[in-house]
Amino acid sequence: MTHTTERKVDAGLREGVMSGPELAAQAIASIAPSAVIAFTAASIFLGAGNGTMFAFVLATIVILCVGYIVSMFARRHASAGSLYTYVAKGLGPTGAFAAGVALLIGSWGIAAGSLGGAVAYASDLLQIFGMESASSLGWLIALAVIIGGLATFFTIRGIRISARISLVLELVSVFIILVLLIAALVWLGPDAWDPAQFTFEGVPFQGVAAGMVLGILGFVGFSSADALGREARNPHTAIPRAIMWSAVVVGVLYVFAAYTQIAVLGDDLGEVASPLQAINERIGMPGWFAPILVFGVAASFFAVVVAPLNVVGRIIYVMGKEGVVPERFGRTHETHLTPHRVLLIAGPAAIALDVILLLMGTHPMDIVVWVDTYGTYGYMVAYALVAIAGVVYTARLGIPNRLVWLCAVVAVVAMAYVFFANVWPMPVFPINVIPYLFVATMLLAFSRFWWLKANRPEVLQRVGNTHTEMMEGVG
Repeated sequence: MTHTTERKVDAGLREGVMSGPELAAQAIASIAPSAVIAFTAASIFLGAGNGTMFAFVLATIVILCVGYIVSMFARRHASAGSLYTYVAKGLGPTGAFAAGVALLIGSWGIAAGSLGGAVAYASDLLQIFGMESASSLGWLIALAVIIGGLATFFTIRGIRISARISLVLELVSVFIILVLLIAALVWLGPDAWDPAQFTFEGVPFQGVAAGMVLGILGFVGFSSADALGREARNPHTAIPRAIMWSAVVVGVLYVFAAYTQIAVLGDDLGEVASPLQAINERIGMPGWFAPILVFGVAASFFAVVVAPLNVVGRIIYVMGKEGVVPERFGRTHETHLTPHRVLLIAGPAAIALDVILLLMGTHPMDIVVWVDTYGTYGYMVAYALVAIAGVVYTARLGIPNRLVWLCAVVAVVAMAYVFFANVWPMPVFPINVIPYLFVATMLLAFSRFWWLKANRPEVLQRVGNTHTEMMEGVG
């Protein structure tokens, strides 16, 4: 009787509608490679110099280790619960809840932070077209509301439309940047070959290690396709493929972009405010290309607002199904078949945070740094937990796991190092208080877990058991 009632009140998530390219779009849009290319190589170069490429290579290896373990779970357990469901298989309800909350913090934080980036570049684009007032507080707030509202609308309207918008925007932005980088290498001619970047001579190891931290941060969200376990076609095959290939493709793109930026700008890379725009000016691209370039980066930031909100919606949806959060969040829109209730909270909350920070006089790009840092802590914890869970899970089932062990050790050590590098030496305010905000958020969330353990222990037995085949819905 209970099962029948649930089917009447919940239309479920749409089943089997996401193709392989659309899954890859979800993964790549969460990474936002164009936005990362615009800033990260320059930051790494300050410490790693000509070792910048090596830092990205190491970061890609670490992410592939995490991806291998996530893919191992995805091949066996298709779910909308993402890492929350996977960790439950190895570490039980406590580990699953910690991973779920951490991933929610990560996804929502990246979405809210990237909204600031979209606002900044949209403002720059309007100024290029002569609207000088677009940098005013009123315009910035209006852009935050409009861009955040559109992102929320697309996530509610349907997973296919939001994924396709993300795919188109990210492809356009990557294409624009590749045109610039290839044009720069052609402009260099014989000087495009920079052998100094392929040697370790004079490369500081500490700088490369610190650069690897920033490189890893440039991949956060890469596994987000695993939250589409119900909506994907052939999820046990398509999701692992999307996760691994998106990491490889983006890693190659990062290495190529880093090489080209160093080859063109040299030591100036660590000094210019916007490396891509500096390259655009140095090689003398046509005047019409500058607004296209700015639009490309703005589009990338918008795509990374949309994609993580999809993850937030689906994790909370699964938690609602299991009773971890109020049951009303375990229902979808009758027409669009999306978890609209939580999206109507998460989207406006991201807008509200950005508006508050703007009212406090915060520059939109500082919002990116601050809020994305908060979200990154969540991803680091979730990735470490799924790595440990992978070892426990495979050992318990007697699955050959030497490679799982190796990947788990690399992932956990790397995530611990990333966390340490972000708190020591102590950064300046307000970055120095963000780790404490993250810990406080986790503890606040765990008050719900402890209440369930004391008052509704049967709920904890359902954690991690809501898979594709158990969800109501229509195809």
